[in-house]
Amino acid sequence: MKPLILITNDDGYAARGIQALTEVAREFGEVVVMAPAQNASAKSLSLTTKVPIRVRDIRQEEGLSSYACDGTPVDCLKLAVEHFCPRRPDLVLSGINHGSNSSINILYSGTMGAVLEATTLGFPAIGFSLLHHSPDADFEPSQPIVRHLVSHVLDHGLPPDVALNVNIPRLASADIKGIRLCRQSKAQWRDSFEKRIDPLGRPYWWLTGKFVCDNPTTDSDEWALAHGYVSVVPIHTDYTDFPALESLQSIQQF
Repeated sequence: MKPLILITNDDGYAARGIQALTEVAREFGEVVVMAPAQNASAKSLSLTTKVPIRVRDIRQEEGLSSYACDGTPVDCLKLAVEHFCPRRPDLVLSGINHGSNSSINILYSGTMGAVLEATTLGFPAIGFSLLHHSPDADFEPSQPIVRHLVSHVLDHGLPPDVALNVNIPRLASADIKGIRLCRQSKAQWRDSFEKRIDPLGRPYWWLTGKFVCDNPTTDSDEWALAHGYVSVVPIHTDYTDFPALESLQSIQQF
């Protein structure tokens, strides 16, 4: 039996990135796509709790079932697993995201939120992102990377409770130097809410910001991307800082 691959994203079911990802995934097995009906970027691990969730059938053909969901990327994943997949998926893929999900961006990303949720459900999962925000971004150079990593994970699996955060530089295929296994860079978004006035004279605020990563080390994702490599960061949902368990022992002396 061919593998069953479940695909979602946060840019929406019609985004070019998810279409490119689906095209590659179909080379490996049966595919179910469940993606947001509208852009759901920056939704992280959020769930829909106060309104009904509706699902629209987009495409049905041999080896492919595609749906659009009113919910978040995590809603899409959970709904698909419970109600739309013919059996338990062998692999979950998310993306290809329009824009970076390296470093601290993983905390905000709906694309990566779905990946993290997949690990809690026991699925091997990979999130793919291209460092190009345009709706018309060219995803062809990303497809050989997707093909290689999907093949590797299907053949070899992943460690328990571990997923992969894959970011691809905005380069032609010939200019991508290779793949580097990395750690997550230490960085931050320095946010700023810009005050504006609407046509009725009422104030509102619009989120702006600047991504800052000072002196990324050579083993980090930001360094790899800046030097023409695809970054692959193993991630998991256990936020425990194990060294701190030792250094904070005295906190128990109550």
